[in-house]
Formats: sequence, structure tokens, C-alpha cells
Amino acid sequence: MTVPKISRIDWRPCWRLIPSRFPPTGLFDRVANPADLGVVFAIEALTNDRLRDEAGEISLVAAADRISGPGTTPIMAAFTHLNPEGSRFCDGSYGVYYAAKDIDTAIAETCFHRKRFMAATQQAPLEIDMRSYASDLNADLHDIRDLQVEMPDIYDADTGNYAAAQALARQLRADGADGIVYSSVRAAGGECVAVFKPRLLAPVKQGAHYCYVWDGRQISAVYKKELYHPGV
Repeated sequence: MTVPKISRIDWRPCWRLIPSRFPPTGLFDRVANPADLGVVFAIEALTNDRLRDEAGEISLVAAADRISGPGTTPIMAAFTHLNPEGSRFCDGSYGVYYAAKDIDTAIAETCFHRKRFMAATQQAPLEIDMRSYASDLNADLHDIRDLQVEMPDIYDADTGNYAAAQALARQLRADGADGIVYSSVRAAGGECVAVFKPRLLAPVKQGAHYCYVWDGRQISAVYKKELYHPGV
């Protein structure tokens, strides 16, 4: 395997969108010192099934990479709640924090995957509420931007053909890599990251809420939810 070059990525901020049904705060926000997370989780989980489900599997994150305090739950959750089906740079055995350099790319990426899920489950028309998070990222990431021609298997648009990308990520992660920066597959000109360690991200700030309108066949519209100000 040819190891991609490393570039310093300083995005202030990077953007992530997740369904708003997932809570923005939790155990990780309430613990001041990341070193205490293991003990606090073990004690709380003994009598609180809801907290155990909410926090996920903390042992998936190395102690040195854990973060805590206000604004950390949305980050840690990406690593403690696994997607068994995997994703482009994850085989389902570890967590990854996906984010985009700008909100438009984040919307394009999540719209694609929401549409795929809704179509597969034959959902009737509905509206999907999404919450945006902004987090500063400063890290040395393996850089495969603008290498679609050289790395066609990594950039395969077919979600069923992630094997090559997963193999690359698995090897890089095993070698201690911080993550990967890559060109968006769903938004021309956009850039995304797959971050392997929570500690590389600053605590999130909540951004706007967006609504994806699923008409039974496609996401036909996206609108931003804003407060109504009389007279404005």
C-alpha cells in the first residue's frame, strides 16, 4: 500500500449534521476530566440503562484520545456508537467522525445517505430534522484530495464498494494515523474528513437546524429552521 502524504488541516470550523433525535448533551458533557470517564461510566451504568445506551461503548476509545466537558458528547458519540454496516472509511469495528469543510458539503453528503436509507426502507413522505455542529479541527491527516483518477477504488460512488477505502483506513488507523482528508464524493469541489481520534476536535457548537423533505422518492427540498422575529 502506498501511504498518502500528510497535510496539516486547520478548519475553523468543520461541519457535521446528524438527526436531531440524538441528544446534544450527555455523560461526556458532565465529566470535567477525561481521565475519569471510565470510572464514572462504570458506576453510572450499573444502575442506569438509559445512560449506558446513550453513552455507547466507551472502551472503543483509547483513554488518551477521550475528551469530556461541554460540547463533547456529539464528538464522542461518533466513536462509541458503531455503525455495523460500516461506511467509506470504517468497516464497522471502530468509530469515525465525518465532517465537511463547509455546511453545503455536509448537507450534500448527508442528503445522499438519508435518501438512500429512506428509499431502502420505503418510507412514506416525511420531514427529517437535522442538527448541525461546528467544531474546530487542527490535525495532520493523510491527504487524498483530488486523487479520484489515481484512486478510483477509494472514491467509488457505489456504497456497496467500500472495501478498498475501508482497507486503506484500517491500515492507516492501525499505524496510528489521525485520519483522512478527501474530496467529497457527493458535492463537487467539496472537502471532507474522516477523523480517527476525538481529541483532535474542539468541543462542538450547535449550529442551525435543517429539514430534509422526503417526498417518497427523493429529498426534494432542504430548508433551514430559524426563529420567527415579529416585525423583522
